[in-house]
Amino acid sequence: MSLREQFEAAVITRMKESGFLEVEIRVECLGRSGDGYYDGSIDAYWHFWKESRAALVVDLPTVGTEPEAPEAAIRMRNACFKAIEAAGLKVTP
Repeated sequence: MSLREQFEAAVITRMKESGFLEVEIRVECLGRSGDGYYDGSIDAYWHFWKESRAALVVDLPTVGTEPEAPEAAIRMRNACFKAIEAAGLKVTP
């Protein structure tokens, strides 16, 4: 799920809790204007959502040079990269 899809799902969930219908939310609140939204509040929330995710970076440990199973360590590290990025977070190289 992309960053925008996560954001829109969160907006829909929260607004449905307030009694709005999903079709109303999609039409009235999630109408897009460029990279943002026509609704000023939703557009501000989108900006803050992106900024909060951009600030969250996970540093992974480096793979050591020990002779014991370096290939397994590399595979594990690559799997960590993929899992963290799939969650919408950034990983430093």
